[in-house]
Amino acid sequence: MKKITAIVRPEKLEPLKDALFAAKVSGMTVSQVQGCGSQHGWKEYYRGTEVLLNMVPKVKFEIICDDAEVDALIDVISATARTGSVGDGKIFVFPVDEVVRIRTDERGDEAI
Repeated sequence: MKKITAIVRPEKLEPLKDALFAAKVSGMTVSQVQGCGSQHGWKEYYRGTEVLLNMVPKVKFEIICDDAEVDALIDVISATARTGSVGDGKIFVFPVDEVVRIRTDERGDEAI
């Protein structure tokens, strides 16, 4: 099993969620996060003072899937979230050793 974490632009929340459901993802966790990468934020003026805003709002998707589904899901996420501009986001893939469903105590693939 693998955990896919995708950090994308906030405006891609609904299109990506719909694309993942269309790809038969059994579930996902979505969080509103902030961060900075190569964008390094932007400057704004507040009451005449220049303020550097270097924390950019993003959306984080977390998905647990079978090893065989990873490449297909990465393709879906990339195609849906890509705008071609700096700040499109990143996808991280982590190994998952164990999954336990709390309600039934199922483990492994049955818990997903």
